[in-house]
Amino acid sequence: MSAIAPPTPAVRTARNAVFTAFAVNGAAFAAFASRVPDIKHELGLTAGELGLTLFALSIGAVVGLPLSGWFVHRFGAARSTLGAALVQSIGLVAVGIGVTALASRGVAMAGLVLVGVGTGVFDVAMNLEGASVERLLGRSIMPHFHAAFSGGTVVSAIIGAGLSFLHVSVLVHVIGTVVLLLAVTPWFLRAFLPRDAEDDQSGERTGEASANAGRGKAGIAAAWREPRTLLIGVVVFAAAFTEGTANDWIGVALSDGYDLPRWAGVLGFAVFLSAMTGGRILGTRLLDERGRLPVLRVLFVAAVAGSILVVFGGPVVAFIGAAIWGVGASLGFPVGMSAAADEPRRAPARMSVVSTIGYTAFIAGPPLLGFLGDHVGVLRSLVVVGAMAVLALAALPAVREPSHS
Repeated sequence: MSAIAPPTPAVRTARNAVFTAFAVNGAAFAAFASRVPDIKHELGLTAGELGLTLFALSIGAVVGLPLSGWFVHRFGAARSTLGAALVQSIGLVAVGIGVTALASRGVAMAGLVLVGVGTGVFDVAMNLEGASVERLLGRSIMPHFHAAFSGGTVVSAIIGAGLSFLHVSVLVHVIGTVVLLLAVTPWFLRAFLPRDAEDDQSGERTGEASANAGRGKAGIAAAWREPRTLLIGVVVFAAAFTEGTANDWIGVALSDGYDLPRWAGVLGFAVFLSAMTGGRILGTRLLDERGRLPVLRVLFVAAVAGSILVVFGGPVVAFIGAAIWGVGASLGFPVGMSAAADEPRRAPARMSVVSTIGYTAFIAGPPLLGFLGDHVGVLRSLVVVGAMAVLALAALPAVREPSHS
């Protein structure tokens, strides 16, 4: 990857703002994810019922994601992120009310739909901003941004484990998270790249703005017909399934499958997230030195090995497996986002398509794992991670760096 321009103070400041955006979004997501075992217990759900409940989050994400490319194009990354944070916050509070105050699965699911919409738009907006910063810096940095997301989830998950141990309600937990989210978001958004800088990075200079506005939807439709974009989407789908399965189910699998306390299951989730964060920090240099393909091939195999150790290794080895799984799941999603943005002018449309395909994993994942969990147990159902890794390995050549990089 070659530098477009020497990094300026504004670019460095934007880089730090993107780090913060990823970390805050990760913390908000893990505030919910770390309490999934408690939500299952408080609402008295079976594994299958929990899977269908989590399906609401997926519905929200997939509703928001196809529109996110147009939304960011129309309003810019900063305004899109702020709007997404507001929707996400309303959804989190609704989940807390549904679980704690009303014991209503329906209210909790309605909240999860809003969380999904907000998270999906937030995700695309911050990834597009990160891709613009990455191109201006002239080196791979997207995995570091995703490491910040993972770091936010680690801290939030550890807090969630502690609050679960202390029997603090889900509602109190999410209200504290929302206060943090709404306090920090306007602050870091001021440092995002100006709209003209974003437009330059996506090939939409001032003289082209009006014409491109009219082509926004057509651009996204064209991206859905590009074989490389669709194959990148397959890789991101598999990566999202590999990562998302752990996010949604590893805490429940460890606590139910090995008869551990719920807080211990959440600690297993935190181990996974910590390892994934480390993989994203250390793996970025390997991507620059070795290239995307060989690094991702090794990591997807590691994800399979780690998930097998979680399922069959026993309660102690399962924590080691969670760490290996976390490293294996670390780079697939961020590399897929970078690959979708390789051509700046087409980045918003392609990233919207790739994100939509990737988040489809969150539609299939929760109910599939819940259905299997009702029949073979949640722990044993995690073996499907291996099938997803094989799918990713078959499509990996699509993420190869462009020849001009």
